[in-house]
Amino acid sequence: MPRKGMRSLLFQFSSPSNSISRYSISSPSRSPALTPRRSFNDAMIEQSIESAAAIVMKWNPDSSTYAKVTSMFYEDRNEAMQFIKRVNDLQKAMHLMVSEDSGFASDRLVYAQGLMEIAMKRLQKEFYQILSMNRAHLDPESVSARSSRCSTRSSTSADFDDDGTLDDEVQVVGDSIAEVEQVSSIVMEDLRTIAECMISSGYAKECVNMYKVIRKSIIDEGVYRLGLEKLSPSRINKMDWEVLDLKIKNWLDAIKLAIRTLFVGERILCDNVFSSSESIRESCFADISREGALLLFGFPELVAKSKKSPEKMFRVLDMYSSIAENWPEIESIFSSESSSVVRSQALTSLAKLGELVRAIVMDLEFSIQKNSSKSPVAGGGVHSLTLLSMNYLTFLADYGNVLTDIFADWIPQDKSSLEQIFFGSSDSDDSPTASAISLRMGWLILVLLCKLDSKAKRYKDVSLSYLFLANNLQHIVSKVRSSNLHYLLGDEWIAKHEAKVRQFAAKYEALAWGRVFDSLPENPTEKFSQEEVKEIFRNFNMAFQETHRKQKSCFIPDPKLRDEVKLSIGRKLVSFYGEFYRAQKAYAGANEKPYIRFSPEDIGNYLSDLYFEPSDWASVSTSSPSSTSSSHRREPGPR
Repeated sequence: MPRKGMRSLLFQFSSPSNSISRYSISSPSRSPALTPRRSFNDAMIEQSIESAAAIVMKWNPDSSTYAKVTSMFYEDRNEAMQFIKRVNDLQKAMHLMVSEDSGFASDRLVYAQGLMEIAMKRLQKEFYQILSMNRAHLDPESVSARSSRCSTRSSTSADFDDDGTLDDEVQVVGDSIAEVEQVSSIVMEDLRTIAECMISSGYAKECVNMYKVIRKSIIDEGVYRLGLEKLSPSRINKMDWEVLDLKIKNWLDAIKLAIRTLFVGERILCDNVFSSSESIRESCFADISREGALLLFGFPELVAKSKKSPEKMFRVLDMYSSIAENWPEIESIFSSESSSVVRSQALTSLAKLGELVRAIVMDLEFSIQKNSSKSPVAGGGVHSLTLLSMNYLTFLADYGNVLTDIFADWIPQDKSSLEQIFFGSSDSDDSPTASAISLRMGWLILVLLCKLDSKAKRYKDVSLSYLFLANNLQHIVSKVRSSNLHYLLGDEWIAKHEAKVRQFAAKYEALAWGRVFDSLPENPTEKFSQEEVKEIFRNFNMAFQETHRKQKSCFIPDPKLRDEVKLSIGRKLVSFYGEFYRAQKAYAGANEKPYIRFSPEDIGNYLSDLYFEPSDWASVSTSSPSSTSSSHRREPGPR
């Protein structure tokens, strides 16, 4: 018959000691005829009962002050182990008596049951004392750390010197740790021994309830010390972002400690103490950890359901990442059906955080589209919308793996067309397929570029429109190249948009400097009349002065693009003008003409000053190779 059913079979006593005092061995005249086998079994039963009675009554807390105030396991562990053995033997004897059809078995069973009640009361007291007095040794952090150290200890010895010597201080610390671990091992072994005895004797409920009350208080205290508190959705919504941000930061630290020490430590301890019963250890751990775990994994859902705002994005991604990265451990620790509600809560929070991320990204797209600034950026510089949007996207790209998971099911209406627009992919089966997050990022940048194109039309000077587009696209490309956006969008995307930057710059150059180029003859070495030469120089002087004056207010923030534009203009202008200048000087002889205001070197110096932002002037004035030239800083004009 099942062990746990034995207690319901037996008599109930007002006092176990009274039951024992009423017991007397029946006379032979009342006994049925004994077979040799029955006689042998009865002898074993009698011996088991008498051995158990001696040690059980010695430690009966109701009959001795010494037994009442003393811990058996603490006072004499060997005797404690003997106590357990005698109780187990008593329990086997009781099963044997129940299975026999004996005329006097019921009397002995009553007596044995009384002893068992006393023994269980003693073990329950011991179980409570061990749990209460060894909180430090059974602390979840200590248990989890001990388990981790045990798995790595063998590799540590390889780091010592050949002679095996250790620094004295390290030796002391090592000895201290070893001592603590030894105590922890003994305590856990004692708890397991008591639990197995009580469970096998049908007293699992008393043992488990005692364990759950004490251990749950420890888990609850650990959760409190981690700074986790129960919050309502309304309270979350009323919090200032600074306050909520601090709580999220605390949660990010708490989840690491909770999973790696608090819950895993309790899991290890529970598995050890109740190793004899899978169902008991699973239900016990679930009851102890459920409230704290739901508090831990429920907080992200509350944050995800609160008001949307762009500043929440990266904290939300951090929370999503923490749950996703720790999911194997979460699934392992809370693996049983009893803990399924915890796994479900973690997955719900993960899903809600993902929904919030997708919603914030959608809001970002709408905010780009609806940007209402109408004033053109001075000098064709980089728009604040470009700066803010690209900073946001580059930070987002640092969460590439997380975003890949969040946007895994994001499918645009016409994926193949988007791939063609963004990456120049063909429709062939061999061409690589862009991931959903790559397409999402590409789409956001395309939305930004379209918005910038509309803003470029606000410039009255068309050349500034192209300079504006070149500057902003160059900033975008630079951000992509130097961030994790590079891995999402790829080299083809960068090459394609760098080509567009060059196209915009070329159009700007043609429109801004076209009049200067047009003022020079097609064949600069051709011999002209003095009046023609004079007119050409005058037209060039006027065009160059006016263009230089206008371009001094233009900016190219990117050093690489700035150098490329100046080099392109200089290569054409200085070279072409230089040829004309030298040819006409040769024709005119040694006499310098007053209408020749600029030498080719002057042109180069004037060009070198262009396109710097005001903040760059200090470095230019100290680092420019031609900064000592008097013509380098003066405004072009009559000499």
